[in-house]
Amino acid sequence: MKPSVGMKPSIVWMSILLVTVILLLDQALKIWVKTNMSLGEDISLIGTWARIHFVENPGMAFGWMFGGKAGKLFLSVFRIIAIAAIIWYLRMLVRDNAPKGFVLCISSVLAGAMGNMIDCAFYGWIFDTGTVYNTEIGEYMGYAGVSALSCGGYAPFLQGCVVDMLSFPILHGVFPEWLPLVGNSSFLFFAPVFNISDSAVTVGGLSIIVFYWKYLKQTGKKPQQPRIKAK
Repeated sequence: MKPSVGMKPSIVWMSILLVTVILLLDQALKIWVKTNMSLGEDISLIGTWARIHFVENPGMAFGWMFGGKAGKLFLSVFRIIAIAAIIWYLRMLVRDNAPKGFVLCISSVLAGAMGNMIDCAFYGWIFDTGTVYNTEIGEYMGYAGVSALSCGGYAPFLQGCVVDMLSFPILHGVFPEWLPLVGNSSFLFFAPVFNISDSAVTVGGLSIIVFYWKYLKQTGKKPQQPRIKAK
């Protein structure tokens, strides 16, 4: 996003810097995991409740899947449209002198969307192995071994899988017997595996809700029309 007439250069460059840092951290960790760990491999960070757990996600954030190969393509196209919309919105915010914190929150969401889009668009091209959709059984299939950078690739454009690795299974337990439907069954909190891009979207979005809901409410109001007094 290049500075243009009416934009404040300081917040523009702050936004660009934030997006760049998030993307660099996100991609560096993903590429390291992809080229050094086997699918499903674990590395403990803090005991059993903080770890690096390598999975590949063909669907949405936090491991949510959607509609097989066609759904994957739809999500990739939707991400491209969403990124374009966020960039346009950011330009409007800077032009209208929106609060800097709000602009940076939206920038964080943009960085997260771009980070996962890079995986979807290009990882199928630049890695030799990856999770692919098996049309015969209608499911995504994993692979063995560690991936390497390769010109051959494992999937077409927009069909790559997102690399997830951050896992915080903080609490394991069993529901009490007296609870209906789930009694005596085990539970895990927090189960989803995610990445830095997912975190950027979540932190940016929650920060908007917590700190800038009044600003959104105010900007959502229609300006009052001036009253014309009768002569």
